[in-house]
Amino acid sequence: MKCQCMRNLIRGLSCGLAALLLLASAAAVAAVGLTHIHGLTWSADGKRLYVPSHHGLAVFEAGKWSKAPGPEHDYMGFSGTRERFYSSGHPAPGSGLVNPFGLIRSDDGGKSWKKLGLEGESDFHLLATSFATNAIYVVNHGKNSRMSSAGIYSTVNDGFAWNKAAGRGLSGETVSLAVHPANAEIVAVGTRDGLFLSTDSADEFKHLTSGQALAVAFDLNGTHLWYAGHDGKPTLTRVDWKSGQMNSVTLPLPADDAVAYLAQNPARTDEYAIATFKRSAFLSRDGGSTWEPIAREGQGIDRLK
Repeated sequence: MKCQCMRNLIRGLSCGLAALLLLASAAAVAAVGLTHIHGLTWSADGKRLYVPSHHGLAVFEAGKWSKAPGPEHDYMGFSGTRERFYSSGHPAPGSGLVNPFGLIRSDDGGKSWKKLGLEGESDFHLLATSFATNAIYVVNHGKNSRMSSAGIYSTVNDGFAWNKAAGRGLSGETVSLAVHPANAEIVAVGTRDGLFLSTDSADEFKHLTSGQALAVAFDLNGTHLWYAGHDGKPTLTRVDWKSGQMNSVTLPLPADDAVAYLAQNPARTDEYAIATFKRSAFLSRDGGSTWEPIAREGQGIDRLK
């Protein structure tokens, strides 16, 4: 009897160990952590997801997290186009660079950066790019050498000249910003009062929805907008901005979190990534129907094969 009990115990422990090993093979804690999240961008080939944090760029590729080569700056307003990255932010300690950056550009995946002006003057936390046109919009909070006052500004020549938008029709504090991927005159702004859309370079806005729009992003085909909010619980909605038709997306988030950024994979358009205010991140490979965690509260999760 004792031998039989011992055999059953060993068999049970073996099964439990096998289950643990199977779980470990599917996911493991990554060495890379996310101190802050200030943007979310895929590489143009769709192989790498870039997450700017307080100490450089974190990269999720082939199921694993790593640090991107290049300086460990504190990137703010980080945004990507088909050809390059744009950002603002603060230099890494000991780099000897002027703080803040103003506007900078990388043509090599963040390995090196070129200064585009407003160095030592402005830090753009809200910065958005047009994927196919390289147009840039920013929310500026004060006068600088190239901007006469606070407001929404845009440039189509890498900051050589900036155009100030009238912003008529907007209400509430601006908290999110997105530019149409192919038509740089179409701009979406999220505020504490709702989601707004402009088709004339942010001069006139139409109020699309009420309730705070904490994050906003265009689909790469330009026909839909995604916007995130919080109404007692986190929300995510996809809206056809021409017809007004809306579809809610179920989120795998706790009630005290919300989506801060969303990005669509250019190579696999059913694949989306979201990052949250509590530094979690998820992937969906079915257009937002289901989500897989790749980071939890700042800790990366490797999805091992």
